[in-house]
Amino acid sequence: MLSEKLLDILQERRAKVLAGGGEDKLQERHAKGLLGARERLLNLFQADTFQEIGTHAKHAAKHFGLADKELPSDGVIVGTGFVDGRPVAAFSQDFTVMGGTLGKMHAKKIVQVMQMALKTGVPVVAFKDSAGARIQEGVDALSGYGEVFYNNVLVSGVVPQIAIIAGPCAGGAAYSPALMDYIIMTRNNAYMFITGPEVIKAVTGRTTSLDEVGSALMHATVSGNVHFVAEDDAHAIQIARTLLSYLPSNNTEDPPHRPYPDLDLSPDHGIDALIPDTSSEPLDVQPIIKRLVDNGQFLEVHAGWAGNIVVGFARIQGIVVGIIANQSMVKAGAMDIDSSDKGARFIRFCNAFNVPLVTLVDVPGFLPGIEQERGGIIRHGAKMLYTYASATVPKITIILRKAYGGSYLAMCAQEMGADVVYAWPTAEIAVMGAEGAVNILYRGELKGAEDRKAKAKELADEYRAKFASPYMSASRGYITDVIEPADTRATITLALRKLLTKRELRPAKKHGDIPL
Repeated sequence: MLSEKLLDILQERRAKVLAGGGEDKLQERHAKGLLGARERLLNLFQADTFQEIGTHAKHAAKHFGLADKELPSDGVIVGTGFVDGRPVAAFSQDFTVMGGTLGKMHAKKIVQVMQMALKTGVPVVAFKDSAGARIQEGVDALSGYGEVFYNNVLVSGVVPQIAIIAGPCAGGAAYSPALMDYIIMTRNNAYMFITGPEVIKAVTGRTTSLDEVGSALMHATVSGNVHFVAEDDAHAIQIARTLLSYLPSNNTEDPPHRPYPDLDLSPDHGIDALIPDTSSEPLDVQPIIKRLVDNGQFLEVHAGWAGNIVVGFARIQGIVVGIIANQSMVKAGAMDIDSSDKGARFIRFCNAFNVPLVTLVDVPGFLPGIEQERGGIIRHGAKMLYTYASATVPKITIILRKAYGGSYLAMCAQEMGADVVYAWPTAEIAVMGAEGAVNILYRGELKGAEDRKAKAKELADEYRAKFASPYMSASRGYITDVIEPADTRATITLALRKLLTKRELRPAKKHGDIPL
């Protein structure tokens, strides 16, 4: 018969582990609006589905007072559970245990659950809340970080990786979330930086604040490191669950499509009212997207950064898609360094996880300026060309209005591998805008005109009708068809259903050399 004493020992040990850094520290976190490390996992997973790995793990450090010090779970809880019926692997750093610092065993546990995710083909969700490397463990802690980073890269492109920054994430600790696919960061109580204000002042003499170098707002709007800003831990978990609902568990599966049994191909004339009378007026692409997707539900990624391009996930009659759209309300929709990086990263992710791409084009060109040229717009813009050309998922392009020059190609023209390209009657496809082209082509004629402005307008209108018309491109076979805006959703729906079986082989190679 099983000894009650043994059971008592087990329960006693388990109780110590579950207590983490103690009730007092947990209450302090609650007072700040923070959940405990275990509470975060329990809120992520369905009830009674969490199974922990390495519950009784212990560190092996012997110096600086750690030899006899108990660190429950070594400051990180790892395991697996179900999210909306699908298995997910996760780990959660426990700030109540030595500041959630990472030592060798702490890192080993993280790597162990990542390896399990790799073997079983399930997503990884990471709650980052750590003061960084455990100084008392010296180079062992650095070795642990190296193992985590290596496995972040090993897992990349195989299963989705989502990081939730829900506390401090400083120094080398910031590189693990940077190597993951998506970063969700809580608005308050969370910071992420390589060097903080004190180090910056000591090295450069410049005084700055923690908010300026590491807040969620800064990273979501300036650096572009953060994809989503959450109001608190519960909101961050909600965002993670929503994001997972659009993603396959691994790269061998299709996204979780929910195809409508009966297609609705009826026109939506409400979209007509959203189109400005002239191409010189900006077109807000957000309401267009909301009319194209199911129930107006669009999970925008990087909503606060590089607003001249919009990217995100949605469903169109049940089929999961990644949407990339120029936003002419910001910088006239021109492509620049940040929007190129934003678009290219999203395209690359969608291709890795078999998400079809729908591209909505309204782009006047690449943003001119000395800052852009010196900042490497050529290299950054080339990322859009590279990622679209290398993507083998279904690619559907809709040219709404302007599509000029290299930016026309960078937004997935037929030549960059689009499977179908449709254009609205308002589309203008040309090397450059009509006004610019007229100034070059008719320079002499304009110089001698009595009313230069009126003549320029006349010639621009003529050029636009003859050479920028979508029918010109259609006659050359560069676009599939010219469609009414009201038929856009129906057109995309039919094309998606027909392209879901697409398979495209590429030349064998280790990997291409993307212009990073």
